[in-house]
Amino acid sequence: MRLVGPQGEQVGIVRIEDALRLAQESDLDLVEVAPMAKPPVCKLMDYDKFKYEAAVKLREARKNQAHTVIKEMKLRPKIDPHDYDTKKGHVVRFLKAGDKVKITIMFRGREQSRPELGLRLLARLAEDVEDLGFVEAAPKQDGRNMIMVLAPHRTKASQAKASALSETEAALAAEA
Repeated sequence: MRLVGPQGEQVGIVRIEDALRLAQESDLDLVEVAPMAKPPVCKLMDYDKFKYEAAVKLREARKNQAHTVIKEMKLRPKIDPHDYDTKKGHVVRFLKAGDKVKITIMFRGREQSRPELGLRLLARLAEDVEDLGFVEAAPKQDGRNMIMVLAPHRTKASQAKASALSETEAALAAEA
């Protein structure tokens, strides 16, 4: 096996018995880092300290993670213009806050035979808020309801935050 020392220096290719003896002498653990390599790579390290540092890095990455919140707005096909404006105002507020919005149109009785009313209403709403968000999930019928999901447009700040998060995850994956 290929052995790496505690400071990352290459010890060389040694037998397992010799590596275990070196680990015992230096009061460290022998950890297999790359089992699929030819020959397998092992490192002399304090395994408890390694696990602790990995957990701390994972906790930090989780703290910086953006939490997506999905708000829901329910409408009816025969909604009054003033009620529509009020609901649209809520959708605008949610999108400005950076939350996704799930719009549900509830059909009752004979309204179920007219799904085009729901499609027309959802298209109108999507058009009214297109400067703030885009249609993430197209309208689809789900039993008595029709559902569409709107997501806010990505801003420069949220793009930078997302790229920093992906770099952190890549660094964690490389260390593990």
